[in-house]
Amino acid sequence: MNASADTISSTQPANADASPDVSPLRDFLRSVLLGKEDRIDLVIACLLSRGHLLLDDLPGTGKTTLAKAIADGIHGRLSRVQCTPDLMPADITGFSMFNQKSREFEFHPGPVFADVMLADELNRTTPRTQSALLEAMAERQVTIDGNPHPLSPTFFVIATQNPIDSHGAYPLPEAQLDRFAIKLRIGYPDREAQRQILQREVRDSNGANNGEDRKASSPLSLNDLQRLQQKAQSVAVHPRVADYLIDLVEASRADESVELGVSPRGMMCWQAIAQAWAMLKGRDFVTPTDVADVAQPVLSVRLLTRGETVDNAIDRIMNSVPAPEYK
Repeated sequence: MNASADTISSTQPANADASPDVSPLRDFLRSVLLGKEDRIDLVIACLLSRGHLLLDDLPGTGKTTLAKAIADGIHGRLSRVQCTPDLMPADITGFSMFNQKSREFEFHPGPVFADVMLADELNRTTPRTQSALLEAMAERQVTIDGNPHPLSPTFFVIATQNPIDSHGAYPLPEAQLDRFAIKLRIGYPDREAQRQILQREVRDSNGANNGEDRKASSPLSLNDLQRLQQKAQSVAVHPRVADYLIDLVEASRADESVELGVSPRGMMCWQAIAQAWAMLKGRDFVTPTDVADVAQPVLSVRLLTRGETVDNAIDRIMNSVPAPEYK
């Protein structure tokens, strides 16, 4: 990456918008999920871009802990669904039930009516139930009996799938994968982080630093989050950076080993994640480096290859397009 690419807009005026600072949320999440600073930043970027997150990881790596921490960090409501083959669409979206007393149908909202929703092992439930999430994720509303019901404006889905056990699983279709902004693997913490985890468990067992204390000290409100999301959307994208992004998208479609490249929706998602990433780095403009930094999690959820690993295809695509230079 040419060093001058990162100084493209260094002369631009700083954003005067007195919006909330995202640093307290970052510090809060890092204090809960130890040893995963880089993963935390990508999760926050996904949240700020109004995207949704797919966690493709092993059991016990902190996926549920992360979802709870995000809900606590924004003072939002968390819902959790354990996906199984017998889960029905109504179990996700809600349903209408006839009230004998009022002689009218009453709507009973499902778990999508939350600020943060954890869909655990999404690939364990049937395609029909998986598709029930499509409208909710894309439109932030659900339609029951012909009536639209709006969801929370901060509605954020964290879906998980287990990559090592495919027995009884229903692979997520490309149409649903494209609804996720990024795919991440949290992975195991390093040795020092594991030591801190054990020490924290001892403290928690003695009644210190429990979950309620963490929630009471959470840094942001839902209104704060919406203002930060609006700020991320306003991060400037230079035309040359936009052209660089388009070149990468077209390279993904032209690559011989890629059967399904980046869609226009995926391209917009890539830009939104890069904008949020730039904001996390303290800038109000996107550089080519920001686009490249978030390429792996953005592309890994939407590229379909012909036998080659997705990581190899991503590396080749990124290396095939030179970053723009600026004077």
